[in-house]
Amino acid sequence: MIWANPEFFLFLLLIPVLAGLLFWYYKQKRFQAITFSDTSDLTNLPGNYRVYGRWAAYALNLLAILLIIIALARPQSINETVERTTEGIDIVISLDLSTSMLAEDLRPNRFIAAKNLTSEFISNRPNDRIGLVIFRRQSFTLVPPTTDYGLLNDQLLNLEMNITEDGTAIGMGIATAVNRLRNSTAESKVIILLTDGENNAGEVDPVTASDLASAHQIRLYTIGVSTEGTAPYPVNDPVFGKRYHPIKVDIDENMLTQIAEKTGGRYFRARDTEALASIYNAIDELEKSELEETIYLDRKDHYSMYLLSGILLLFLSYISRHYLFRMELT
Repeated sequence: MIWANPEFFLFLLLIPVLAGLLFWYYKQKRFQAITFSDTSDLTNLPGNYRVYGRWAAYALNLLAILLIIIALARPQSINETVERTTEGIDIVISLDLSTSMLAEDLRPNRFIAAKNLTSEFISNRPNDRIGLVIFRRQSFTLVPPTTDYGLLNDQLLNLEMNITEDGTAIGMGIATAVNRLRNSTAESKVIILLTDGENNAGEVDPVTASDLASAHQIRLYTIGVSTEGTAPYPVNDPVFGKRYHPIKVDIDENMLTQIAEKTGGRYFRARDTEALASIYNAIDELEKSELEETIYLDRKDHYSMYLLSGILLLFLSYISRHYLFRMELT
């Protein structure tokens, strides 16, 4: 419900003034049949329905004025129809599951931080098909590009690390993602690769994989996930329990930059959780879906019901004042 002429609600400020004037008017119009020099003995006499009902006209008039003001403000309902033309993007996120992702230089660790922020990124892309590829020494598709974000998020957040042999096959992670996007008819195709190490496994090297992506007009964004120097890595000791061992940070930034720029993408370095969140926001801005929409508004006026009700109440006020509760001698 909206109001076409809301300025008429200013007249509501006049209602207290009108109430006072009407009260004074009806007090002056009280019928007096006989004048007594002393009326103190009459105060305890019972009245009839006319005595109490003479204020009905007063109340009806105020209510009628209120309804007429609402009618002047023109209440309307809107029926909105939206026609949308969406040009979505096909995205595949390729996530490194090597054991070094358990390092805790990002909180609570690289792996969980990457999962949580990837899930948030997915939730902010309602018009795109998004898939998920995971890689260690081998790579495979966990979820093909889909708009079923519930399924995608469930698979992502329930993901465990110990599913394949350890290693970091960056080239295979890219190649598997390319295979999922090469037949896509989307206007824009994107791979987002998250890793914390160097390529040390797989049958396809990262540069060759990026050439495949470029040949299929797929942009590649690479993200290096770690701090500088060393990172605390948790070790479960059967005697002393959980303890931390510093591991060296080895990210091949030159290679990650080269393969990203070759496809028209960019390389980012996420040194903490906040930086990783800002990187996802930056990619979200770089890869906007084009959206065209036409909105049709059908407005329907409802002032007539308030206006007619107000007029009816004015009529009832007249009837009650001159007929129903008229004070007269019998």
